[in-house]
Amino acid sequence: MKESVLGMVDLTVLIITKNEENNIGKCIRSLRGIAKRIVVVDSFSTDRTAALAKKLGANVYTHPFEDHASQLNWGLENTGITTEWVMRVDADEELTKELTEEIRRKLPRLPKRVTGVMLRRRVYFMGRWIKHGGIYPTYLLRIFRHGKAICEQALMDEHFLLTEGESVRFSKDLIDNNTKDLEWWINKHNWYSNKELEEQLEQRRLLKQANGTADHQSVMKPKLFGGQAERKRWLKYMVYYRTPLMRRAHWYFLYRYIFRLGFLDGPEGLAFHFLQGYWYRFLVDAKIYEHEKLHGTVKKSGALEAES
Repeated sequence: MKESVLGMVDLTVLIITKNEENNIGKCIRSLRGIAKRIVVVDSFSTDRTAALAKKLGANVYTHPFEDHASQLNWGLENTGITTEWVMRVDADEELTKELTEEIRRKLPRLPKRVTGVMLRRRVYFMGRWIKHGGIYPTYLLRIFRHGKAICEQALMDEHFLLTEGESVRFSKDLIDNNTKDLEWWINKHNWYSNKELEEQLEQRRLLKQANGTADHQSVMKPKLFGGQAERKRWLKYMVYYRTPLMRRAHWYFLYRYIFRLGFLDGPEGLAFHFLQGYWYRFLVDAKIYEHEKLHGTVKKSGALEAES
C-alpha cells in the first residue's frame, strides 16, 4: 500500500451522525492529513451537522436510521469506498496527535495477515478523563481492511468483527469527548434504556428456552477467556442478566466505584459512575419490571431525537 506525499494513508473514515453540530467539527479536523476520504452517513439531522461536515470536506450521505449496526453496514456498502483500509469513528470522538502519527507510521506496514486494528479509547465526562471503574482502557476494533469486517447486528454494544485474518493493538488513544450537556446525556441514556429493554427481554426468553446465551443472534460470541469485548459480553449475559432485577444495579455500582477505584475520578467520576453505572442500569430494570407487571408491548427505538 502506498502513502501519498502528504502523508495520507489509504484510509476512508466512516462516521454516522444525527444532530452532531457540537462535535462533528473537532472530529473531522482531527482526521485531517491522514484519511484520504471522510464519509458521513447522516440520519436527517435538523441542525447544521451535514452542512458543517461538507464544509470540512466530508462526503455526506443521508439514510434513514434503523439501528447503529444497520447504519454502519449500509455506509460500508453504499458510499463507494475504494481504499484498502476503513476506520469507524463516532461523531463525538477524535484522534490524538499521537494516534494519528501511529496510524500513519504503522498501518501501511502491517502484513497481509493482519486485517484489523484495535484502538484504545479514552472517555471524558464533564471535561475529565475517566481513568477508573473499569472504563479505561477499552479496546475496540476500529480499523480494518475493506471487505474484511462487518458490524454485528446487535441492539446494544455493537462491535465490528473480522470476517478473516487477525488483529493487532495500537498503543495510542482515541478520545471520546462528547461536548453536549448533561441533559442531552440523560436523554440519550433514557433512549438507550429502551433498546436495552428489548435486548434483555429477548436474552431472558432465550436463556429460559435453551439455558444458554443467544449467541446465534450475535456475530461475536460471549467467551470468558476471549478478548476484552468477548469477556465483557460473557459477564453481561451469563452473570449480570442472571442477577435479580434492581439489586444488580447496586452491586454493579459498588463494584465499579469501590473495587475498581472509580472514586479516584473525583466529582466528575462520581457523577459518571453513578449515572452510567447505577441510575442507567436501575432505569433499565425498572422498565423491565413495568413491562412484566403491566404486560406492555416493547416499542422499537428509532433514531435518537434528543438534542443539545
